[in-house]
Amino acid sequence: MLRHARMGAIVLSLALVAPVAWAASPIDSTLPNGLRVVLVPEPKAPVASVQIWYRVGSRDEVSGKTGLSHLMEHMMFKGTARYGKGMFSRMIAERGGNDNAFTSQDYTAYFENLASDQVGLALELEADRLTGLVISDQEFALERDVVKEERRMRTEDDPQGTLIEHLYAAAFMANPYRWPVIGWMDDLDRLSAEDIRVYYRRHYTPGDVVLVIVGDIDPKATLARIQQVFGPVAGPPAPARRVTEEPPQRGERRVTVKKPAQLPAVMVGYHVPNFTHRDAYALSVLVGLLADGPSSRLHRSLVYERQVALEVGGDYTALSVDPPLLYLFAMANAGTPAGDLERALLDEVERIKTTGPTERELTKAKNQIEAQFVLGQDSNFYRAMQIGTAETVGAGRSYLDTFVANVRKVSAPDVVRAANTYLSEDSRTVGVLMPVPPEAAGRSGSDSTP
Repeated sequence: MLRHARMGAIVLSLALVAPVAWAASPIDSTLPNGLRVVLVPEPKAPVASVQIWYRVGSRDEVSGKTGLSHLMEHMMFKGTARYGKGMFSRMIAERGGNDNAFTSQDYTAYFENLASDQVGLALELEADRLTGLVISDQEFALERDVVKEERRMRTEDDPQGTLIEHLYAAAFMANPYRWPVIGWMDDLDRLSAEDIRVYYRRHYTPGDVVLVIVGDIDPKATLARIQQVFGPVAGPPAPARRVTEEPPQRGERRVTVKKPAQLPAVMVGYHVPNFTHRDAYALSVLVGLLADGPSSRLHRSLVYERQVALEVGGDYTALSVDPPLLYLFAMANAGTPAGDLERALLDEVERIKTTGPTERELTKAKNQIEAQFVLGQDSNFYRAMQIGTAETVGAGRSYLDTFVANVRKVSAPDVVRAANTYLSEDSRTVGVLMPVPPEAAGRSGSDSTP
């Protein structure tokens, strides 16, 4: 996402938060206006990651207006009455930092990675656009075209992206996880600048914010600066997040996507619980055993031994507001029909239900999860991301504090029980990518909305 623009020189005078050279305790605090603050000092280098997380994502949209959260993310870089278009990113870059943003089903986050003596600048800029964003009809129209082109490139012209989109639309009937974060193309066409203004006023309010800073900071001085900058920011109470209970799935669902592609692919999704259920840790280990790395069962069987797949993968994200999907993926080797690939993938799912993991497999899978988690904390940016994600979905820092210990407790019987409980045929949605010639895809019409 390109957000930098030409502009004249400006002069900014801020009371900056100075770095410290000693260790201090983290601070968790909530301002009177509802803004949540988590500050984690890490003095190993004179840098910091400032992240502001909003508890709003595509799940908070409604049918007919999908894509609002992601488009809102783009519009947040269009300038305020105080700092015009492009000035935010330019000011951060001039001081040696970088900034960006991302949107998910559950949240929208903005970040600045910069020298710790420039934290005050990031705070000032973020507080300003929390309340002072200028949303013009002209800039909205320009940015909506950018998002539509992004959708074409990442989804409509990407066979795997299209397959994922169709799988989720088939797997969820009621829950808003059924629509893509970027939105349906028809909805993007209908959105207006006023839709964005209403969305901004409703969701971009202090009570919906989690501010996370990890780096070389003095937590007490930084909190005082945050209170000074964000304390006066007023806004409506944070809206209650909609709760939509997905009805139980009563049998396998299937979707076939015909797109110009070199090879067939298969994706299988299962409804599973999120972090609120004790089985979340066993499910994390289960997906690691099946799909994480060249020693995983799917890679070893489908790629090495049976040679029916060119690549495999899988994912389970426990930190989500609503129960998510656990999905497994395989791209066929040349000459392998999609049906053979699907049977091979499901064979491995059934095998782990009966044989379970060996002690060596189990230990390796748990070690991989622990290593990824711990190594992520070595980076200010990723550590702040861990905290921001946990806070915005409702898990809190306590989830992170006990995550490794809970993963270590997972046993082989726990994995087998989780596999038999959740990886069932009745809970399964299968997506198949069938390659077709470009001219055949053209005759079938647009598939931007299943």
